[in-house]
Amino acid sequence: MNNLFQFEQDFVESLHCIPMVVRYKLDTCGVKLKLEHWNKFSQDARQQLVQNSISTPEEIMAYRSLLYELAEQYTDIPLKDLPIDDYPPWLETTGLPNVVQQKTEEVGVNITLKQWQDLTPLQRFALLKLSRPSHENKNFLPALREFKILEKSL
Repeated sequence: MNNLFQFEQDFVESLHCIPMVVRYKLDTCGVKLKLEHWNKFSQDARQQLVQNSISTPEEIMAYRSLLYELAEQYTDIPLKDLPIDDYPPWLETTGLPNVVQQKTEEVGVNITLKQWQDLTPLQRFALLKLSRPSHENKNFLPALREFKILEKSL
């Protein structure tokens, strides 16, 4: 499957958790999808959400519509809309977001501005999500390794 990270390998086969690529798409199209929704979707529906593109405004709206259709088809739990940030922090390349800077300092890693800029928006999104205090952060160091920011041996 495309755009799934190595640090997600423990659940990629079954897709029992919402992968970063889908979380990225959810934030982009402004929909709050709970794990409870996700786990009621069929495997094919989950794979479709992983694979569908959101490169254009039309694709973003189609993705949003698909989410609402799937929620209605598979659950009786209504989805919630999220505000869409016109310029989300994962697109910021002039400096590291504070939460990422704090997390890297906490784990004793130095990430340079050049390294941050060289990441894809999806990789920056993942580091932002993995840096949040409310998130289980066990995948932060594996993500840094996968993104070639941290040596494999550390």
